[in-house]
Amino acid sequence: MRLLVVGKLNGQLASAVKMAMATGAKVSHVETVAAATHALRAGQGADLLMVDYELDIAGLIAANEAERITVPVVACGVAADAQRAADAIRAGAKEFIPLPPDAKLIAAVLAAVSDDERPMIVRDDAMKALIGMADQIAGSDASILITGESGVGKEVVARYVHHKSRRAQRPFISVNCAAIPDNLLESELFGHEKGAFTGAVARRIGKFEEANGGTLLLDEISEMDARLQAKLLRALQEREIDRVGGAKPVKVDIRVLATSNRDLAQAVRDGTFREDLLYRLNVVNLRLPALRERPGDIIALAEFFVKKYSAANGLAAKPLSEEAKRRLVGHRWPGNVRELENAVHRAVLLSSGPEIEDAAVRLPDGQPLSPGDFGARTAQVASFAAETAARAFVGQTVAAMEQQLIIDTLSHCFGNRTHAANILGISIRTLRNKLREYTDAGVAVPAPQGAASAA
Repeated sequence: MRLLVVGKLNGQLASAVKMAMATGAKVSHVETVAAATHALRAGQGADLLMVDYELDIAGLIAANEAERITVPVVACGVAADAQRAADAIRAGAKEFIPLPPDAKLIAAVLAAVSDDERPMIVRDDAMKALIGMADQIAGSDASILITGESGVGKEVVARYVHHKSRRAQRPFISVNCAAIPDNLLESELFGHEKGAFTGAVARRIGKFEEANGGTLLLDEISEMDARLQAKLLRALQEREIDRVGGAKPVKVDIRVLATSNRDLAQAVRDGTFREDLLYRLNVVNLRLPALRERPGDIIALAEFFVKKYSAANGLAAKPLSEEAKRRLVGHRWPGNVRELENAVHRAVLLSSGPEIEDAAVRLPDGQPLSPGDFGARTAQVASFAAETAARAFVGQTVAAMEQQLIIDTLSHCFGNRTHAANILGISIRTLRNKLREYTDAGVAVPAPQGAASAA
């Protein structure tokens, strides 16, 4: 985590900085709120600001917001003056840290406010296979498209890939393309020069430059305006960007990851997403299964959230009752991991016994989860799928079935031969020989999408 400390490093604040560094935080320092905004504008990224409560916290937050810089603030101060601490919270600080500092308190506050503690919790075989693929490609600089329903944990996987990469010690910068208006996203990504437009009072470094040397995550890339897609494509191809109002290009060294909960191939067909940009982003595709498709993860995730929200609310962590577990596993979780997290948070607060009972696990409207029968539902789905597959293959030869499996797998991998061979469990040489046979026989074979896919 990147921590920017604002204030004079006297005595107790200096001690707090040392404790923050002991937790793994990368700390930088400025003395004034004006210097803090200047540093952030100039591309010195931060995940959290620790600010002396004697400074103008409200003014700092307002100046950052005027530059569309959103970084959470924690206030700190000597003697724990209750009135001044309350004033700091009212000014916009997320938390208050009293000085002299306490190492455990600092670690807890930094983790809670920055939300940087996002472990990869994997128990289900479907997710283990995906993480295995992520491990295999993390060391490269290939662009990765991470897809899946809303709430499945696409950003968590993106952070996992970054931390496994050779860029792990460099910045990880995330931009939500859906949350920023089109007319502002260009400046947010590429930065701008002073006077480039009304309100551009100083040069602003964009996310591409802030991520230099590290990883840039373009979250919900499908929501990006078509005009901006062309500029993004050039940035990916040339590894250089043009600031808004700039006179010359700026070189950047970054790895780009992107996420989408929409079918980008369909968006290409609809004319709302550039095909060449999809090829450039989708060197490798990591599709996260929905939570209902990986039931083995549900209880492990739930137990993690029990510990997280028990600690956050100052409560002793309780075990989940067997009936609560059964209801959790039996629910379909249309909101995926995000919905599960909210449900467990509520359960931690509502539970009154020695364990978290099933009655405490409720939907947002207060209704309890239905008992469900996950085993029966899974068996029914599996039976239906097997029956459908059997009907589809009846009357076909083994060679025809093999051909269909290979072509379907290759289509799923957007033509990536190496990826398809790994999934099929055959060598790349065997796959290429099979594809050559199909092509010679006049069968349409999915073409590699981008140079890296031809491997």
